[in-house]
Amino acid sequence: MVSKPAPDATRRSERSRRAIHAAALALVAEAGYPKTTVEGIAARAGVGKQTIYRWWSSKADVLLEAFLDLADRTARAAGNETAAIPDTGDLAADLKAVLRATVDELLDPRFDAPARALAAEGVVDEQLGRVFVARLLEPQLRLYVARLRSAQDAGHVRRDVDPRIALELFVSPLAQRWLQHTGPITHDYTDTLVDYALYGLAPR
Repeated sequence: MVSKPAPDATRRSERSRRAIHAAALALVAEAGYPKTTVEGIAARAGVGKQTIYRWWSSKADVLLEAFLDLADRTARAAGNETAAIPDTGDLAADLKAVLRATVDELLDPRFDAPARALAAEGVVDEQLGRVFVARLLEPQLRLYVARLRSAQDAGHVRRDVDPRIALELFVSPLAQRWLQHTGPITHDYTDTLVDYALYGLAPR
């Protein structure tokens, strides 16, 4: 009698986790966050509800992990594993390049729906909001701080400028326009934000 190898529980668990991630992202895109439920995610993924609760405490936790995993896999596929804003010596060009990539990501339906859902839920769920900021937003903001400090060292930005405040001149308007649908988000728009932030509004 030929013995069969024991099932690989680790591989099975990873398949289930991937299926749950995909189900959560798909459901929130199709039905919106309020109508997405743990039961719905479980049914879509083909797993029991208890499987989800074994790994996550809520649908928000599932969606946050799924979104972070999607962002990580997308970055690897694009060859952007290194988390850093390019430093070509041209601060304006570097900022415009990374903001254009951000626009492309925000306009990608795979990112748009879950990102909006997490941002909106984070306003009313303080704990989720803190995790969303700490795990998703803050690491990205630190990249801007590092690039602006490099520009300070090169003499391209005043030494008395606080990089953490300065980055809000171009990041915050983009986020507000995206969240509140106050206007289109385009490459031209973010290029203009960089120009206004770096060169001001006074005549040159």
